[in-house]
Amino acid sequence: MKALFVEHDHVSPPGPVAERLQHHGFEIAEVVVVSEENFKKPNITFVPPDASEYDLIVPLGAPWGAWDDGCIGKWLLPEVDWIRTIVESGKPVLGICFGGQLMARALGGSVARAPQCEIGWKSIWSDQPDLVPEGPWFQFHYDQWKLPPGAREIARNPIASQAFVIRNSLAVQFHPEVNATSLKQWLDWGGRSEVTDDGQDPEIMLAQTIAYEPAARERTFKLVDSFLKQVAGLI
Repeated sequence: MKALFVEHDHVSPPGPVAERLQHHGFEIAEVVVVSEENFKKPNITFVPPDASEYDLIVPLGAPWGAWDDGCIGKWLLPEVDWIRTIVESGKPVLGICFGGQLMARALGGSVARAPQCEIGWKSIWSDQPDLVPEGPWFQFHYDQWKLPPGAREIARNPIASQAFVIRNSLAVQFHPEVNATSLKQWLDWGGRSEVTDDGQDPEIMLAQTIAYEPAARERTFKLVDSFLKQVAGLI
């Protein structure tokens, strides 16, 4: 089996999500939408790959809004159509943060700025902790989705909806793929000021992530295992 990770920028590796898929025998492919040289001017042309070559699609996060056609519409709008076609075809999708928001928008829901951002390690309230454990999970988002028709919300917190299932696909608002290495890259590419602006200390957040990493990795493995078995039907 083959899994495709859609990395919307150059500092968002798939981390322990890919590690666990490899454990289950998946061949991992990665495609980067906005390269390092285009990071400051991200409205580039990007043609999504042929999804028929893969058994699972995993669109990851992004530092831009899944609603912001003016900033990234040249590739955002084609990707929205691409995601819609994939989910409706019955091919499983695991949408992570921006990737989950893409799913909501593509399938008839919506995405907009949330009243409050979420940055750092947060707990969630899950109806199915055997599928989506309650955390803590790392969060870094300013937006929230409204569920598409036919979706079943399975996790939330007081700030935003956190997970939904639709057909044989799953969207999560948090970042199960994050580890200390990827967080440091986010901080170095603009995230440090965002954390500071939110009244938090980025160095403490990084140290906390290092301390949480072993338990978070195991939590991610459980999420991937349950998604493949309970939702995607791939194991």
